Amino acid sequence: MKKEHWKVYAFWIALSEAVGLIAGFLIRRGVEIYGLTAVKPPLSPPDWVFPVVWTILYALMGISAARVWLAEDSPAKRRSVSLFITQLVVNFFWPLFFFNLQAYGFALVWLILLWVLVFLLILNNRRVDMVASWLLIPYLIWLTFAVYLNIGVYLLN
Repeated sequence: MKKEHWKVYAFWIALSEAVGLIAGFLIRRGVEIYGLTAVKPPLSPPDWVFPVVWTILYALMGISAARVWLAEDSPAKRRSVSLFITQLVVNFFWPLFFFNLQAYGFALVWLILLWVLVFLLILNNRRVDMVASWLLIPYLIWLTFAVYLNIGVYLLN
């Protein structure tokens, strides 16, 4: 990384992490209620795993976005930036639907939308920066696991 690029990385990482922090703040009561009332599917991780994993994933998203932002301007780059912002907004609302509203079916549809957006972002990033594309693979894997968990919660509750 060039020395002068640190501000770009800091901005995109901070933006990504802020989405998680704000959403986490807004759902704290919903998470408590969920923990006390919801029946969870097999393989549900302990509660402490989620903030750890999401912190890492948001950092990877930010690094990916910074790499794209620093790439040469092109239609693919502009698409990637738009897809990134769109998926970040969709990502922000999922926990509100799931935990605060306990709208598990709607949250599942919303999560599948997020999965599709991230998949398209990964494909598009390949045209801009291959490393930026690879950095999002753990995110897509986690979202796939989240779909399983969301389906399980929907069916069990």
